[in-house]
Amino acid sequence: MTTSSDSRNVQRVGFLLVRNFALMSYAAATEPLRAANLLAARPLYQVFPLAQGGGTVTSSSGVSIDCADLESDGETCHTLFVCAGGEPADWADTSAAHTALRRLSRLGIRIGGISSGAFVLAAAGLLDNNDFTIHWEHAPALKEAFPHLNPRHARFVLDGAIATCGGGVAPLDMMHAMIAERLGTDFARRVSDWYLHAAVAEPTAPQRGSVAERFGTNHPALLAVLEKMETAIERPLGRTAMARLAGVSPRHLDRLFKEHRGAGFLDTYREIRLRHARKLLQQSPLSIAEIAYATGFSSPAHFSNAFKDLFSETPGSLRRRRGA
Repeated sequence: MTTSSDSRNVQRVGFLLVRNFALMSYAAATEPLRAANLLAARPLYQVFPLAQGGGTVTSSSGVSIDCADLESDGETCHTLFVCAGGEPADWADTSAAHTALRRLSRLGIRIGGISSGAFVLAAAGLLDNNDFTIHWEHAPALKEAFPHLNPRHARFVLDGAIATCGGGVAPLDMMHAMIAERLGTDFARRVSDWYLHAAVAEPTAPQRGSVAERFGTNHPALLAVLEKMETAIERPLGRTAMARLAGVSPRHLDRLFKEHRGAGFLDTYREIRLRHARKLLQQSPLSIAEIAYATGFSSPAHFSNAFKDLFSETPGSLRRRRGA
């Protein structure tokens, strides 16, 4: 039987589940808390699924979870995470929760975001002047919607009263750090070992494979240019400037692209910008014209033609298909 003293030492950790939330991310965040209770042989944490208005929330994989009401039960939590998936339409449905999240934050409750949950926190105004991260796939949409915010390229970030992570298995790393904060590194290590989580990542570890892995090359000059291409999207740099950055001649840079990529400098750069544009079309409310200029195209017509050449559909047809 739990004593009153034990009850006072139990931290209630709430999870505001957004429709189509990522089940893997939710499990990676909640299971370490369950293991901590088992290893300590006493209750240390209580997992508390929440929803705006209560009721059942279904994950992207079809698993449904019964949730308590955010409004009435959220303030009993020590920490509250927003756990969301990959559909922007689902994030928009969280507008009613923004007021509640701001109120809970003012009460001193630690607020967090898992996977795309940071987008919900940004929309609620809770990330201003805070360090944070978000799943790499959703970073472009967040930066377009909230230009004053700059998410870090990190697996997780603990910044005082704000805790965020990139989703997937990153919550395992974040929960290891949070358990260590409270109970020490030795106990946190036991929890991670319980799940064969031997290689606990540092907060600053990357979310994605390296540029070398993604592009299949290890040539240092080419990697420098490809990395710059991924960041210089709105104002693309010319071949001469990129060659200078890599410390080679423009002609040699062309040879490197042909040899290692099988595609030219301009074709590669255009594809990187178009793939970025496709993410914005899928995840952001920006108009097609705004996306065209945000990805370095001189006009919506130029953008539309290039997009159709690569993806065999126009930006408008992609938007209509996603909407349907």
